[in-house]
Amino acid sequence: MKKILITALILMVQFFIAQNVYLTKVEKTHENTDKFLYKIDEGNDAEYLGEIEVQGFSKYDDEIFALVYKKAKEIGANTYTLKPFENVDGTKQNFNPSNYRLNLYFLPKEKLAGQTGCIYIFASSDQNQKIAVNKQDYIISPRSYMMLKIVPGEVYTISTKKLLGSTIRIQPKDNSANQYFQVSAAKIKSDNTGMGGLNLKSGDIIGLESSYGDFLKTIYRKQ
Repeated sequence: MKKILITALILMVQFFIAQNVYLTKVEKTHENTDKFLYKIDEGNDAEYLGEIEVQGFSKYDDEIFALVYKKAKEIGANTYTLKPFENVDGTKQNFNPSNYRLNLYFLPKEKLAGQTGCIYIFASSDQNQKIAVNKQDYIISPRSYMMLKIVPGEVYTISTKKLLGSTIRIQPKDNSANQYFQVSAAKIKSDNTGMGGLNLKSGDIIGLESSYGDFLKTIYRKQ
């Protein structure tokens, strides 16, 4: 009976989270097998496909991303832009993590701008995170991130500054792809679905798949 109740509770939670992500507009669909889903800048020649709206706040950003990814792939999207809501006077509203929209596009791989030259470090969704980068101390606020412009060949040592915390060392090369990490004490499992998510876990420093990292960069605040 206990197992049945737990299973029912999990299904209810998944149901309510699923209701938060809607494919609100479909202009057209596109056939492609691209596994990535990247944010792009406005003013490009990407092919518009439709729109997603996220309603309701969740601190489980990986689950929300999985739902966004699934909806985007239903119509063949591989890129997106943030579509701000507007005030009555036409000005754009500030980003609200409880309600936002994404325009979905298809853009050929060869036209994608290079995703290179940076390291992104994200805090968790609900607490400050102390880290050190090359012995320089930082505190990253909840739902925020810091960006490091890399120098090829230089070694970057990132530590969580805890007695039993994690330390990683990165030595990027020329034209190295952007790297994304989240610092968190939470036990976040890796994604094994092939849909994009989390991987490369090392204690409380978690390496993120690039599509998920790009999503956090969209909904988190740059610090």
